[in-house]
This record gives sequence, C-alpha cells and structure tokens, in this order.
Amino acid sequence: MPMPAPLPIRSDRSPAELRRLARHERDGRVSARLMALANALEDIPREEAARLAGMTGQTLADWVHRYNAEGVAGLRDRPRAGRHSRLSEGQQAALKALVLKSPDLKRDGCIAWRARDLCRLVEQRFGLSYKESGMLRLLHSLEFSWQKPRPVHPEADAKVQAGFKKPARADARYCRASPGGRTDRAVVRG
Repeated sequence: MPMPAPLPIRSDRSPAELRRLARHERDGRVSARLMALANALEDIPREEAARLAGMTGQTLADWVHRYNAEGVAGLRDRPRAGRHSRLSEGQQAALKALVLKSPDLKRDGCIAWRARDLCRLVEQRFGLSYKESGMLRLLHSLEFSWQKPRPVHPEADAKVQAGFKKPARADARYCRASPGGRTDRAVVRG
C-alpha cells in the first residue's frame, strides 16, 4: 500500500527565516516546533525532522496543520480551561465575604485565616473537602493573595507604639563619612 503524500507546508517563510525565529523565541516548545518545520521544508524526511525536534511524526503533522492555518502564532500553546471549582458561584461569594470579614477568635478559633482553617470552614459550611494547595488556588482565583499580613496584637495601641519610635536626627544629612571611610578620627603620622 503506498504511503500518503506528506502535508504541504505553507511557504511564505523560508527555512532560514523559521530558524532565525526559533533562535529568538523565548518559549522552547515553540522554538522546537519552528525548527521541525524548517527541517521539513528543507526536504528532510518528516519522521526525521520530528525526531530531531523531539516529537513524533503525528505531532509534527498536527503542528503543520496549525501552522498552515494560523502561521507562527498557531505554534503557541493555547490556554487550557482546567477543572471547574467544586464550589458554586454563590458559595464562592460567601467564602470571599467570610475571608474579607476576618476571623473571630471566639467564633472561628483563629486570629488570621490560614489555608487549613479555610479548608475546615469550607468542609463545615459546604460539605466539600479541599486540600491546602487546592484552597490556595481557589483563593488566588478569588483574587486573594496567598500571603498573610504581619500580625497585629488585638490590644495594640498605635499612639503608644509611636512613642517608642526613634525620631530622625535633625543633622542626619550633614553626617557624611570621609573619603577614607572614617568619620571623626584624627590621623597621626609618626
């Protein structure tokens, strides 16, 4: 049985131009795809061109289809949707409101939300079990930072703390070191 003819590759760019684009490409996968196409345009057998780029012949054929349809932009990976959240939109809104409200030590048993606290809360309220890493991804999708703010004691007094701060010296701008790195030392030559 005769082999089917290889797919034609659009020829608006030369193999040399595809190699130049591959050299300047920041994404290594796109660069490998450009090199495979350049090799295939130079009459290297498709299986060999694919092997040199670290892919199979079928994968190269798929990239040829995308390159023919969309050009170099078609060689980039498309964004993936990923798994949908197990919390509904309403449950996510309720979780966001709880996080924004801040925890109460008596009610929630903590003074700052941690991922494990929120996992426990979601399981109690909504009956869904989350791991800490999944909770952090969920918080990120709800536009929260993963970092906690610096803790503040509930009975802290800003006025008292301001009294402990050292005032800036009035002559600080005139206090410069000498070129030798010493400030107020006398040089005695002997």
